[in-house]
Amino acid sequence: MTDSKKEPRRQPGPAGQEAGSRLPIKMLNDRILVHVATADGERRTSGGILIPATAQVGKRLAWAEVVAVGPNVRNMEAGDQVLFNPEDRYEVEVGDEDYIILRERDIHALAAPRLDAGSTGLYL
Repeated sequence: MTDSKKEPRRQPGPAGQEAGSRLPIKMLNDRILVHVATADGERRTSGGILIPATAQVGKRLAWAEVVAVGPNVRNMEAGDQVLFNPEDRYEVEVGDEDYIILRERDIHALAAPRLDAGSTGLYL
């Protein structure tokens, strides 16, 4: 009997490139690529209450950092923080990092140092 060790098969990436190859990525239309900081483990509220990692959290919006934006995105830039519903998302792995792809209309709020202090974001 012989041990036949198979090498893991690499899946082809875009344009026939292997999955490990680095290619530049450009977001299209109104798409936004965001990175969510993974806070695995316990959390503490502002009042000091410890919430275990196993606690179920109801419908809660999440903050993420914008990494890249498409050409039709009007209000966001890379580095901004955005508030979105975690249920309305598409996950993608780029390199060894996990990212989320959103549409501009799926963003509920924007936080950035470049915004005016009195800015509400409302159009009247």
